[in-house]
Amino acid sequence: MGVVALLAAGASIWAWTVSAGHIEIAGEGSGDGAAARAPVAIVLGAAVHADGQPSPWLAHRLDAAAELYTSGRVEAILVSGDNRRAGYDEPTVMRSYLSRGSPEQAIALDYAGFDTYDTCVRARRIFGIERALLVTQDFHEPRAVAICRSVGLDVDGVGDSRARSDRIGWTVSWTRESGGDQGRRRCRLSTRPDPGAPGDERQGGCRLDPGAPALTRADAHGETAATLWHSR
Repeated sequence: MGVVALLAAGASIWAWTVSAGHIEIAGEGSGDGAAARAPVAIVLGAAVHADGQPSPWLAHRLDAAAELYTSGRVEAILVSGDNRRAGYDEPTVMRSYLSRGSPEQAIALDYAGFDTYDTCVRARRIFGIERALLVTQDFHEPRAVAICRSVGLDVDGVGDSRARSDRIGWTVSWTRESGGDQGRRRCRLSTRPDPGAPGDERQGGCRLDPGAPALTRADAHGETAATLWHSR
C-alpha cells in the first residue's frame, strides 16, 4: 500500500506541476480577450450509445468544443476516439453531433484515439498538430494536459464542469484520477507502444494534407470510412 500511495502522490504532483497555468474551466473565461486560442480543439472520446448518441459526459465535451469554434478561439476540431471493433464508432458519433452546428469540413476524425496518450501522440505525429486546446472533463484535465505536453504537443486544457451534476459519477472519477490509477498510468507512459501510423482509416485515422503544418479551417477533413463512459 505504501508504494501504491507513493506512486499515486508522485503522479498527481507531476500532472498538476506540468499542467499548472494551462487549464481553464469552460464558460468561466475572463472575457477580456486573454483566453487561450489555438488552431484546433482536440476532443477526447468517451462512451457512445447504441442509438448513435453520445453519452452525457461526451456531449458536454462536444458542446464545449463547439463553443470554442463558434467563438473563434479555434479554427477546427479534431475528435479522437475508439473505433477498434465493428459497430462501435466514437469519432463518427462525435462528428454527427458537432455537425448540427459546426461545418463538417472543420471537423477531422481520429479513429484510433484509444486513450489520452494515443490521442496526444497521434495528434502530434500523424495530424501534424503543434498547438491545440484540449477538451475533456475538469477532473481529467491535469493528467490529460500533462500527457500531451510531455509528448511535445503544446496544449491548454478547457475543462467541462457540467458533469458535476452527476455527483456520484463525478466523485468516483475524480477519486480515480487522484488515486492509484494516476500512478499506474504515469508508470505506463515510458513503456507504451507506438500508437499507430498513417494509412488505413480504421487503424491510423484520417490524415491532413501531407504539407499541412497544422490543422486549420481550410484543410480539416474527416474521412467517411468508418464502454467507456468516463475518461480513459
